[in-house]
Amino acid sequence: MGEPVTGTAAGVPFTVLPPSAEVSGPAPVVVAWHMIDAPRTDAAFAAALPMAGVPAWRVYLGMPLCGARMVDGSMDAVVERAVRDSVLAYAEPFVRQAALEFPAALAELRERFGFDTARMAVVGGSLGGAVALTILATREIPVRAAALINPAVRARSLVGVVETMLEQPYRWTDEGIQAADHLDFIARSGEISARETQVPLLVVSGEEDFPTFRADADELVDALRARYSVAEDVRLRRLPGLAHPLAEDPGIDPAPQLPIAKLADEAVTEWLEQHLL
Repeated sequence: MGEPVTGTAAGVPFTVLPPSAEVSGPAPVVVAWHMIDAPRTDAAFAAALPMAGVPAWRVYLGMPLCGARMVDGSMDAVVERAVRDSVLAYAEPFVRQAALEFPAALAELRERFGFDTARMAVVGGSLGGAVALTILATREIPVRAAALINPAVRARSLVGVVETMLEQPYRWTDEGIQAADHLDFIARSGEISARETQVPLLVVSGEEDFPTFRADADELVDALRARYSVAEDVRLRRLPGLAHPLAEDPGIDPAPQLPIAKLADEAVTEWLEQHLL
């Protein structure tokens, strides 16, 4: 397998893994957004979820203030935002920025590596899952397949996790309620299913993930299956032994793939082999 290529595209940090098998013509591409939990950078996510069995380019994009965009080499600025306002300073601006900067980064990377964006999958873990869901819900970019790992399906559930960690309630405002509504992809399931071509979607949910995240995964799958013309194009894979992270802390640098991450990787790879190619 070729060595990872790292850099920035349109200001977005990236790690790119070339196809591990020979392909004729331009290869498909998988674009992935990492967690804020470990693995919390594009390079670390590439190591935890390499999807090497998919004969495609795998492009891992950095989330705001992560990876090469960390402030003073740490995640402290991200934590500060989550503590200050988990919706308006953290979840909403991070997801919005990652989704908005995606098209320009994709165009620059396509020019450089020559992959086929007509055959593209999106993958996301945790808050990166909310980015992938945003791409699906806005329906502006063609996507052939999608997979999520412990996704942040509802901002309100993310707020609940932060409330528990901080042991203090979130102060809801009208602006915060509006932003949280926009980051409720069960409520927006009709937008996802309204794509001209409905996107096959796998949701990998850890049995040891946060209870609200597990419940949201169930509800998202149920809501989409009810709306899809082929219900089997939406599937839930509950993974025993998987908590929320896919890597050990600090999760900033690439690390050997954990056995539980390998199981998630295999599930996503199998899905993409079936629906992307």
